[in-house]
Amino acid sequence: MRRTLLILFAVVLLLTACSQAGRTPREDTLVVVHAGSLSVPFAELEAEFEKANPGVDVLREAAGSRKCARMISELGKEVDIFGSADYSVIENLLFDEYATWNISFVTNEMAIMYSDKSLYRDEINGENWMDILLRPDVSVGRSNPNADPCGYRALLTWQLAERHYNRPGLYDKLVNKKKTFIRDKETDLIALVEAGELDYLFIYRSVAQQHHSPHVILDDEINLKSPAQADFYSLAKVDISGKNPGEKITQTGAPMIYGITIPRNAPHPKLAEKFLLYLFSEEGVSIMEKNGQPFIRPPYVTGNTDDVPKAVKKAFSKITSE
Repeated sequence: MRRTLLILFAVVLLLTACSQAGRTPREDTLVVVHAGSLSVPFAELEAEFEKANPGVDVLREAAGSRKCARMISELGKEVDIFGSADYSVIENLLFDEYATWNISFVTNEMAIMYSDKSLYRDEINGENWMDILLRPDVSVGRSNPNADPCGYRALLTWQLAERHYNRPGLYDKLVNKKKTFIRDKETDLIALVEAGELDYLFIYRSVAQQHHSPHVILDDEINLKSPAQADFYSLAKVDISGKNPGEKITQTGAPMIYGITIPRNAPHPKLAEKFLLYLFSEEGVSIMEKNGQPFIRPPYVTGNTDDVPKAVKKAFSKITSE
């Protein structure tokens, strides 16, 4: 009898879990998917937004930006906000069926994170990092370029370094290095660096700063930060997976620009609009910038500008250099 009751109880729990999983989020729930590099500032935005809007629950999920986009386009995930580490991900993978506009809002730059356990940590600097990383006993991490912009930006950085430092063959040596760790998003490798299992990680400078980790600052000619270097950046190119299975697209080097949008299938567009208004408020801008992700001033729209909520356009147009 007791065994029968336990089985019945287990069945009830399973049915309840399935029922919960299949439910559409409540009207007071905001579903946000975003790049891993936005995790820290978006966690702060979530806390402040919920405080300012009692009863609202922000549900966030972090992944590589390209993986986030495929959640929407291939898995049919209903999302209210999508924040991408590269604005072009929204345009390449979601325009026009799943999104019609995209706000370019913050910037970043590539860096090399390490820890107090990393080999040769006392030697590495902005000029010799490639020699340190190519040593056989050194391990290097990067993210998957087909899942995460940080992954293809690492490859673009290596190509630019080969040109900038006149080091023929550098790119191929780094790509083919044996002690290489690759994950779908760059933040998945942080714990390995902190534990001393991974020596160096190509990651955004903002993330290294947020984790209070030592890091190598790279020259503007290779870090994908400077608009003044846009022509030089464009000399680097990487092929990555395209919108459709088997399709390839070429990712060209460019200054880093993050993008954000409300997808067409957003279940709560009005609440999403409210979140963007908070992001573009003085408080939201302050949260992003103190976490090492400065705003483009002013942010700008690509795609169909007429589809952007008027209040949102008015809010971000106030973010100027003044």
